[in-house]
Amino acid sequence: MSAISLGQATILGIVEGITEFLPISSTGHLKIAEGLMGIPVDDPSVVGFSAVIQVGAIAAVLVYFSKDIARIVTAWVRGLADKEQRYHHDYKFAWWIIFATAPIVVVGLAAKPLIDGPLASLWVVAVSLLVGSGVMWAADRMGRHKRGEDDTDLRDTMLVGSAQILALLFPGFSRSGATMSTALMLDLDRVAATRLSFYLGIPALTGAGLYELKDAVGTGAGAAPLVVGTAVSFGVAYASIAWLLKYVARHSFNAFVVYRVVVGVLLLGLLATGVLSA
Repeated sequence: MSAISLGQATILGIVEGITEFLPISSTGHLKIAEGLMGIPVDDPSVVGFSAVIQVGAIAAVLVYFSKDIARIVTAWVRGLADKEQRYHHDYKFAWWIIFATAPIVVVGLAAKPLIDGPLASLWVVAVSLLVGSGVMWAADRMGRHKRGEDDTDLRDTMLVGSAQILALLFPGFSRSGATMSTALMLDLDRVAATRLSFYLGIPALTGAGLYELKDAVGTGAGAAPLVVGTAVSFGVAYASIAWLLKYVARHSFNAFVVYRVVVGVLLLGLLATGVLSA
């Protein structure tokens, strides 16, 4: 019998699609949703399921940014064959994304027992939500929002890419929140910070989903729930991406900060009263 039903897979797909690219922590929300539905958050098949349905959200990014991705990949391929093309920003940017993904891969493999074990606790999620909120609030005010996407360099990309480690180790911190906050501290404007977060998420989250596939299928998550959860997360994530880019062009991150604080405090209360088990 599957550890996750089709109904639960649908709900988790919706949660994943909404929260993957909003700076509110998809991992944290998935764990909260799993806890409320009585699904064991530390079950290997459940951990694997959560990673795999992220691929649906990543597919949404690939489709939404297909023209930009094609342009960057084309510039990279041309640069490999022609030295003159290597001065093009897109060629350099492709390499920067590759380099910036390396830190999270190394830490993810080395710290996997901790990530799937003690750090999977809902107590960690609650505290990380609150701490990440403070970081985001400060970053949005400290940043001067004066640099665009074409102004990014290797240092920016490496720092923003390495920030993903915070979310990897502390579910609830939010990969999007960590990367966007770091980009804002580097004075990128909100749209550029958001787009850079999307680009960096493609290799990191795709790799995580493929790596966890064996656990999700081989230990009881079930093929049908995986398909349903991934398909739902794709559709919802696509809509979320379109909405977020329009939103950050005109608004600060205050609404996300407030939301994270409310969820973090509520989660602490549910855990303290025994309504939810960590």
